[in-house]
Amino acid sequence: MRNGVLIGLSLIVTLFSTSKACAAETSIAIVVHPGVAESNITMEQLRRLFHAEQQFWADKTRVTLLLRAPVAADRDLILDRIYHMNENEFRRYWIAKIFRAEVPSGPKVVFSSNMALELVTAIPGSITFLPTSELDSKVKVLSIDGFLPHDSEYPLR
Repeated sequence: MRNGVLIGLSLIVTLFSTSKACAAETSIAIVVHPGVAESNITMEQLRRLFHAEQQFWADKTRVTLLLRAPVAADRDLILDRIYHMNENEFRRYWIAKIFRAEVPSGPKVVFSSNMALELVTAIPGSITFLPTSELDSKVKVLSIDGFLPHDSEYPLR
């Protein structure tokens, strides 16, 4: 019995390590509604968009930020690389922005990549992130500082 438990635990650890390694190799693409004119933005512009410091695109369309729910692993990468915050800091940040009436509302929460994909194609001006493995031709992928998710210099790997 004891060997069976050890083998089972070993298998769980191996599966967890393998899935984390695979997740680490997948890039996160920044995608927008196909009607958004921009195709390349700087990392600083991306931060301004995600922090709601820039709330309109150049053509005056309102930016609608779609973010995955807190349990999503790709959300952690976004919090780290774009926001430079943990989950608690992120929540306090948005509560303060809403309380000070700097934004009409916080980001729209989506519960899956499929939901993010559906909404970003349906809502003009929307922006979100998706694992590159889940992209399709309906969305527009933004390059960041001239780099696309398949480039080694891409900042969201």
